Amino acid sequence: MTLTVDGLAALKKLAGSDLGTGEWTEITQEHINTFADATGDHQWIHTDPERAARGPFGAPIAHGYLTLSLFIPLFSALLDVRGVTTKVNYGLDRVRFPAPVKAGSRIRLVAHLASVDDVPGDGVQLAVDGTLEIEGGPKPAAVLRSLTRFYA
Repeated sequence: MTLTVDGLAALKKLAGSDLGTGEWTEITQEHINTFADATGDHQWIHTDPERAARGPFGAPIAHGYLTLSLFIPLFSALLDVRGVTTKVNYGLDRVRFPAPVKAGSRIRLVAHLASVDDVPGDGVQLAVDGTLEIEGGPKPAAVLRSLTRFYA
């Protein structure tokens, strides 16, 4: 379920709170192949299902950066900030990929709003701790801290 807030003042009040758990999203071989085409990374572990089945993970796996790129749409499904003019990805403080995402697996985001700090230009910077869980997996696909700026 999406949490909707109106404006920067309301956003600041959420600092330190859990934003919840998103819906499951399937990572298909088609997603993996499309990402490979977009990035030019066609390593067999991602794009050759027959060879990958004999590889270390027993199946093709998603690129780590494909998994990471899904943070923004999954985060946007958890938090909708209205009454702002601009939303900008500012960067990442840290990212780890503890477990591979096999083609056909489902992932979801669990997010915690670690901080909301003022930035120049009538804005705030959110630090969001995110965990991309793999359905039925003992370890997450990714653990990260994302920095996003919102401007009034």
